[in-house]
Amino acid sequence: MLNIFDLQKELVAAALPSGLEERQAEVIKKYAARYCDEMYTDGVGNLIFHKKGPGKKMMLVAHMDVIGFMANHIDERGFVRFLPVGGINPALSIGYPVVFENGVFGCVQPDEKAKPGSTALSKVEMHNMYIDIGARNKAEAEKLISVGMCATFCAEPVQIAGGNIMTPYADNLASCAVLLSAMSEITYPANDLYFVFSVQEEVGCRGAKMAANAIKPYAGIAVDLTRTGDSPAELDNERMVVRLGGGPTVKIRDNSAICDKPIVEHLRACAEKAGITYQDEIMILGGTDTGAMQRSYEGVLSGCISIPGRNIHSPGEIINLSDADNAAKLVVHAAMTEI
Repeated sequence: MLNIFDLQKELVAAALPSGLEERQAEVIKKYAARYCDEMYTDGVGNLIFHKKGPGKKMMLVAHMDVIGFMANHIDERGFVRFLPVGGINPALSIGYPVVFENGVFGCVQPDEKAKPGSTALSKVEMHNMYIDIGARNKAEAEKLISVGMCATFCAEPVQIAGGNIMTPYADNLASCAVLLSAMSEITYPANDLYFVFSVQEEVGCRGAKMAANAIKPYAGIAVDLTRTGDSPAELDNERMVVRLGGGPTVKIRDNSAICDKPIVEHLRACAEKAGITYQDEIMILGGTDTGAMQRSYEGVLSGCISIPGRNIHSPGEIINLSDADNAAKLVVHAAMTEI
């Protein structure tokens, strides 16, 4: 199987937010093209790989877009105001370095009234934040960036204790790496497989629905991150049973879908037959491409394999490499087993 950590590093280096997925798409093409029978990009930018098989159509999807920042105003002092692209947590972004799509660096900062130590810090909102790119004035800033340009968190994946990695954009580039790794192991599938690396999930699960409308699969399986319940950051009323290092999860529900029982049973049976330890998942907050597939054309039997993750939608997301490797193995067995 392909090395998940190495793939994550390469994908993070290329990452751009929703609507600008071309750079990460090029990285994915480089690996995936050798494992499929045909490859194409649809009108909105979904990257689709077809691996022919004798059975029913199965769509396996991981979204390749990430959250980020879009410049919407440059003030007279050269500071850049921005809008979020996807679900940015303002408090977790303060002080963090970012890089614009053209390579210009900056740092996210709060207005004076929301500086650390202020009672307003916990209530800081995007309109009270800016990106400092070091410009002396508006004219200098406008030579470096323009309104509409996007930025992403600027950090490299690193290996940390417990067989874990800390990285920006484990959500959802780690799932793209999982799908690529699985593709490298699938030889003669029982199902007719469509691997989709979807766009614009972070802004409304848009790409996966369009892809499913065109492919018309019998079954759909998303690969994404899920939250965990094993850290102090989780509130008691939002506690999940999922833990880091406990294996990939078989989703039962999230806020976008109640997963279809035939797919849940298929994934459980495949995991048990392959000897893969898995966790049942009920995600309290958030949705996935699972719901987008489920509600496409005439309806698609849909489910999801998730990678447990801490600190989701922050620059320091943490996942376990063994969980990711076993998620890839579960994708392989689910794809190779007749649905």
